[in-house]
Amino acid sequence: MSDRGERVPLRRLLALAVPALGVLAAEPLYVLVDTAVIGHLGAVPLAGLALGGTLFTLVSSQLTFLSYGTTARTARLHGAGRRQDAVTEGVQATWLAVGIGVALLLLAQLFAVPVAELLAGPGEIADAAARWLRIALLGAPMVLITMAGNGWMRGVQDTARPLRIVLVGNGISAVLCPLMVYPLGWGLEGSAVANLVGQSVAAALFVRALVVERVELRPHLPTMRAQLGMGRDLVLRTAAFQVCFLSATSVAARTGAESAAAHQVVWQLWMFLSLVLDSLAIAAQSLVGAALGAGSKARAEGIARQVSWYGLGFGVVLGVVFAALSGILPALFTSDEAVLATVGHAWWFFVALQPVAGVVFALDGVFLGAGDAAYLRTATMLSAAVGYLPMIWLALAFDWGLAGIWTGLSLFMLLRLVTLLLRARSGRWAVTGTAPVGASA
Repeated sequence: MSDRGERVPLRRLLALAVPALGVLAAEPLYVLVDTAVIGHLGAVPLAGLALGGTLFTLVSSQLTFLSYGTTARTARLHGAGRRQDAVTEGVQATWLAVGIGVALLLLAQLFAVPVAELLAGPGEIADAAARWLRIALLGAPMVLITMAGNGWMRGVQDTARPLRIVLVGNGISAVLCPLMVYPLGWGLEGSAVANLVGQSVAAALFVRALVVERVELRPHLPTMRAQLGMGRDLVLRTAAFQVCFLSATSVAARTGAESAAAHQVVWQLWMFLSLVLDSLAIAAQSLVGAALGAGSKARAEGIARQVSWYGLGFGVVLGVVFAALSGILPALFTSDEAVLATVGHAWWFFVALQPVAGVVFALDGVFLGAGDAAYLRTATMLSAAVGYLPMIWLALAFDWGLAGIWTGLSLFMLLRLVTLLLRARSGRWAVTGTAPVGASA
């Protein structure tokens, strides 16, 4: 049967996207709860959480190949009817997660203080960030196991189980966080402990899911080497993101506690909505990988068109909603009047970028599903070097504050949009085949 021009039924797309939305939204939603709890301790603890949380995200997000790379490899195998091989990819990704995670938690104990001081300068903010980070990164192996688990389950088009697992883990964290911060009196450190407990529960449930699949659980070094090889471009791409985002947080921290705290509020909302928009991309990644693994280029291209339009519409809706909430939402995260006054300098950039983000994240998912990591790497690094980084550091030099930082983000997103649309139009990303995806040359 010809599939030229074939479209995925909306019901099928939503069946994958809606549970993925829950998974993607759960972690940043917990961070928003954490931000709201810590925000009422004052500007310095909130700024410490901003810096420590950014460093934690830097570490975990740098290893997204455990999630996105695993999905790309497993989706092609699943599309070719090789489910057992697809799940085995998840086993090896989990072994990688354990090894890398243990190394990270050891490094955190040694370097948390000097890294925090490098970014924020010596003082109260750096001290608070380092205390939070040393506890939080004890959960590095658990976070990475969860990433690997999400990756292989998405690849076999099962987004319901990850949702249940993540909700259990983050629900436990959300209940424990205010109890540990206030009644127990642990302050900022209490939020890190609560997070650690929830992460441990989620990781244990993902390991159990592999065990019940009854596949070989021993480590297989050639498969892990192949996964690391594919992860090369994804790591470099993520590094470009993190250099930009870390620079923005550092500049905000050096501008003052109020700017750092205001940036934390708007930035966490940006990250939350980014992952909400990314739910369509997760569905696209799984479906595109399976279509190409089954030899259907036209089906993959049809999915790309669909999710791009859906992403645009979704972004417009979110922009309108958060424009309407501009006078209400920030006050939920802090009662500090100086911080609230500063939030407005970033808010309208955040609102206006939602439609652009909807298309960008949708196409990211398409190209990740196709294994087009090399192009994504190059496009992201170019956009960062030309758009984001120069504006961030000019903002520090000329005291442009949050407006300068968020202008840099706007340039970054617009450049990414152009490069992704050009690639989508070319069709060169849609390469069929049943072999696991590897990094492009």
